[in-house]
Amino acid sequence: MLVLQPPTPLPAPAPDHPSIFLAGSIEMGSAPPWQDRLIADLADTDLIAFNPRRDDWDPSWTQSIDTPQFRAQVEWELAGLEHAELVAMVLVPGTRSPISLLELGLHATSGRLVVCCPEGFWRKGNVDIVCQRYGIPQAASHEALVAHIRQWLGRRLRGRDST
Repeated sequence: MLVLQPPTPLPAPAPDHPSIFLAGSIEMGSAPPWQDRLIADLADTDLIAFNPRRDDWDPSWTQSIDTPQFRAQVEWELAGLEHAELVAMVLVPGTRSPISLLELGLHATSGRLVVCCPEGFWRKGNVDIVCQRYGIPQAASHEALVAHIRQWLGRRLRGRDST
């Protein structure tokens, strides 16, 4: 697995290396680093993972279109979401995750989304209804999310071999 984080440029699509965007709760760094666990559990795959959790994030950056570092971060995330073949979204209980909810709305009809939204997430009812309405698969736990991603990867690789 290759893991890319901002500001690393995104690669051109590579048929031999499926890509996944790790969307979900970060909360300015206060959400647990669930991305690390997911990456570890998928380390044996050929995935390219786009992880928006930036190691050198500076909370003093003004969240403004006029702040170059902030703008670059948001643009990296938007490009990664558009570029990835699969978007795995984890909504952590105890967080609000407004940007993740925005991303859920932006990509609800893409057919490339899987959502893990455990009990305790403050807007779980809304998330469940959106997922049901738009046919977005949901994983009830971290383990179920890993299983879903592995199944998707298997289908994707079988599809490539038959062409």
